[in-house]
Amino acid sequence: MDFNLTDDQRMLAETLGRYLAQRYPIERRHAAAASALGYDPDVWQGLVELGAVAALLPEAVGGLGGGGFDIMTVFEQAGRALVQEPLLGALLVGQALARADESERWRGHWQRLHEGAVVALAHAEPDAHHARWSVATVAQHNPAGWVLDGHKAVVPFGAQAQGWLVSARVGGGVHERDGIALFWVPRSAPGAQLRDYRRIDGGRAAELELRTVQLDAHALVVGPTRGADVLDGVLDAGLLALSAEALGAMEVAFEHTRQHLQTRQQFGRPIGSFQALQHRMVDLWMGLEQTRSAVINAAAAWDGDDPMQRAWACAAAKASVGRHGTHLAEEAIQLHGGMGMTWELPLAHYAKRLVMVDHELGDEDHHLQRCIELMRQRAAASA
Repeated sequence: MDFNLTDDQRMLAETLGRYLAQRYPIERRHAAAASALGYDPDVWQGLVELGAVAALLPEAVGGLGGGGFDIMTVFEQAGRALVQEPLLGALLVGQALARADESERWRGHWQRLHEGAVVALAHAEPDAHHARWSVATVAQHNPAGWVLDGHKAVVPFGAQAQGWLVSARVGGGVHERDGIALFWVPRSAPGAQLRDYRRIDGGRAAELELRTVQLDAHALVVGPTRGADVLDGVLDAGLLALSAEALGAMEVAFEHTRQHLQTRQQFGRPIGSFQALQHRMVDLWMGLEQTRSAVINAAAAWDGDDPMQRAWACAAAKASVGRHGTHLAEEAIQLHGGMGMTWELPLAHYAKRLVMVDHELGDEDHHLQRCIELMRQRAAASA
């Protein structure tokens, strides 16, 4: 198996890296985070024009790839620059629409994604505790179409989105895998209420209340017979993306810390010459390289033909990010001393983002348990 990037992927990584280095300094990111949108529209449009969104989508929907290493390439560069623009929503919704029932019907949505439309997946719920199939939102069929009732929590850029891809239960119990469908809910839908707020690591999120939201029959994107399978693939794509983003942030945080240890003087020599600090840096480097291997493995599994291997590899990458990313964030702060906590130092924002990535789409403990369950399923199937 070839783990190397293609020429196109390397070119995309270099192009995105140069663009973000020139156009997205940390001060511009802070200004965007403090704005009502929570992102910079000009930077977002620039990323779209450079092909960042197209690279996340399969060719069947007009994209440029949508493979595991395409996702890794885009999000690793995003993590290196602490990009908070709505790339994750474009990935999740785009991947879902590519798997939609009667997918040609959603061609207009594909086009809007390529033009930079802000969209969001509304799946998580307040009492779900990261459980993938915990969906209490209900969709009832009537002669006019569908009626949705429920509450979706922490929807990234939910208040800024032009519409939401909402998971809702058509049948089965609240925690059952079967009976989940996906619906497209436009921003203008009566009964959809939002509470917008800033996230502590930048960007914005929203609580989405669906109170007797009437949708027409064409709002159904994926029916209940395929809903869980589609969500599996979409959420695994999200795990790969977040893991790659964390890898990029870890690379920068590690390099900033290494440079600090080489330049900070104490007792007449750089503090990086002290053996105890060298040992700590070696531990961080080992964690960084283990995370890199886990993310590459997840990207390769994403392009494979084994859904269970894909699920295990993506969960393992996310668990690795949770452990090593959080550890690197904490150690980098300590090795910088008191200045590591200051707003003015970019490192503090990288550390904050690494800690928060651990909690998106399931934390380390959740995905370690998921890895165990998937291995048990594999063993039972082969017995």
